[in-house]
Amino acid sequence: MCACFKQMKHSKHMPDKMITIFFCLVCGALAAAQESNEILHPAASRFGNHRANQQVQRPAAVQQEEPPFVEPLSWRFPEEPTKDEPHFPPNFELRTPMAPDSIKVICGDNSIRVEAKRDLLGIGVLVQTADVTLGGCAATEEDPKAQILIFESELHGCGSQLLMSEEAFIYVFTLLYTPSPLGGSPIVRTIDFSISIECHYRRKNDVSSDVLKPTWAPFSETNASEESLYFSLRLMTDDWQVPRSSTQFFLGDMMKFEASVEQFHHVPLRVTVDSCVATVVPNVDTVPRYAFLGNNGCMFDSQLTGSSSRFLPQSHTEKLQFELEAFRFQHENSGVIYITCNLKATEAAANVNATNKACSFSSGWREASGIHHACSCCDTDCRAGTKSSLAVKGTKWEKEMAVGPITVKEKPLR
Repeated sequence: MCACFKQMKHSKHMPDKMITIFFCLVCGALAAAQESNEILHPAASRFGNHRANQQVQRPAAVQQEEPPFVEPLSWRFPEEPTKDEPHFPPNFELRTPMAPDSIKVICGDNSIRVEAKRDLLGIGVLVQTADVTLGGCAATEEDPKAQILIFESELHGCGSQLLMSEEAFIYVFTLLYTPSPLGGSPIVRTIDFSISIECHYRRKNDVSSDVLKPTWAPFSETNASEESLYFSLRLMTDDWQVPRSSTQFFLGDMMKFEASVEQFHHVPLRVTVDSCVATVVPNVDTVPRYAFLGNNGCMFDSQLTGSSSRFLPQSHTEKLQFELEAFRFQHENSGVIYITCNLKATEAAANVNATNKACSFSSGWREASGIHHACSCCDTDCRAGTKSSLAVKGTKWEKEMAVGPITVKEKPLR
């Protein structure tokens, strides 16, 4: 700054002085700016522009060195497992499953004998004696050494069903197994099942193509015996053509029964149903019980419950058909029922009357053969008393017949 003023003193010309003054002012301003910058940024003034010109060095990326493998990788994805072929012992033979030979049947002249092993299922497990019955009848004898249960019954006993073909009479029994709960628990580990057993007997009379012209002996002079008359009570198909093979129904179905009597060398006979009782076991003296037919041929079920149960019109005197609407007893979850009826045969020429009739109720009592006045006693007492064994009393024969077990289930929801 001083040098500028010294130069101004030695200058004689005015323009030169002005230039010199201007130059001095510029120099002074620059000097003042430099001094103020040193005060505010002493470190910058000390190091100058070294850092400004220096470029920032970033650290290089760290790379991991892979360890050298001595051998290449030998691992592979595992293969799917394969089933091993079965290894059988030498001379092994696969057997076809066969039903166990656990039941033996002997059909006698008027009785049946059934021997059932206690290993009834053929699996090495002995069943309880009380769990096996013949149509509801308990075993009459037991062989503890051979582990065999023995059942004996008359052909018309233990819930048997009589079927007839052109050549034979067939008595059908049912061996029932109903497992009881295990060890006081509410569970079982086997299922209920039934086995049908049949005894076949040839008819005593030969059948030929010739027209038969029998000469009838007076009814009162005929000696009746058990071999002379054959009563039958059986379930029929919906068209009444053949016996029904299944005994399972749904609630509300119509169970169709046909009562008949085979008469052979007798005069023509009329069959009627005096009474019928439904029970849960094949014993009419047990409870619960439902007497849906009684008073010598009065169908009470339609009157009591408003059902469609009824006798069909009787076109053949030796056959009588009736329909019973399927039901089950309250609080009996099994739905099993037995139907036991007392059948009666009388001379076909005899009048339909208060004790020999087949009456249904539909807005009043109606008789199957059209003799409706015979039903006038159905609401009172026509004459009580039936017999359970075959007997001859003047001009009638009676026989107790049973059908069962019948299973009634609830209809499935649609």
